[in-house]
Amino acid sequence: MSNKAATHKPTLARREETVTRQSPAKPFSVPVAARTSEDARFDRLVYERVRLGIMSALAVNEQLTFNELKALFEVSDGNLSAHARKLEEAGYIACSKSFEGRRPKSEYRLTAVGRKALYRYLEHIEAVIKATRRA
Repeated sequence: MSNKAATHKPTLARREETVTRQSPAKPFSVPVAARTSEDARFDRLVYERVRLGIMSALAVNEQLTFNELKALFEVSDGNLSAHARKLEEAGYIACSKSFEGRRPKSEYRLTAVGRKALYRYLEHIEAVIKATRRA
């Protein structure tokens, strides 16, 4: 047997096989009392911190500019743009673009669909909190 064969390293396929054999970590389980018919449609899009923040801020303000949102959440231009784009694509927020002098200005507002999604998300979280406190 050559020395090369004795020092053979596992291939990527072999490593993947090892990973798939491991038992997955148990995810957080919502108590039965907190489950609702909406759980099947739990909105992961709203769940993310910055997106939830954007929607919450727009729920209590008629509209906010890009710079106001950026300052509020202390995120980079690219980060805020990416999150806002996802919310726009889902129809949760609307963006109107204009110019102030020669500078572009983006203003965001929460849509009716977005408000409904936010309230559905908040109701889900409230149900989880109530069920947890009873446990």
